[in-house]
Amino acid sequence: MLLRKYMALLGIGSAQIDLILPKETYRPGEHISGYFLIKGGTIEQQIIRIDCDLVMINQATGIEKVIDTITLLTSKLIQSGEVYKESLTFKLSTTVLVTTKEISYRFKTKVTFKEGVESRDQDIIQII
Repeated sequence: MLLRKYMALLGIGSAQIDLILPKETYRPGEHISGYFLIKGGTIEQQIIRIDCDLVMINQATGIEKVIDTITLLTSKLIQSGEVYKESLTFKLSTTVLVTTKEISYRFKTKVTFKEGVESRDQDIIQII
């Protein structure tokens, strides 16, 4: 048991997060409704927060710009092997640029635990 705990603290067998979206293409001003799917690892872990950034990437310059951020503060204890869902509702700005060869978008999601390594996820979306 102790070995599993230390391995999870290093990221081996720790809980994982995945942002689940109903589709990949959206329009400026559209509401996005999805959920975070968190799968428990080999030991129980306490979630402190979930951060989700909408990031615009300019392929020509290599610059990444955070467009908007959602932060959920929690004290949820996720058990070993448990599957936990947390809803996400997000409204795209009406001024967001459409996706092109040079401009792309992705949600970068991170879950932070009281102890252990953060879990991260990326989901590409297109703005049309």
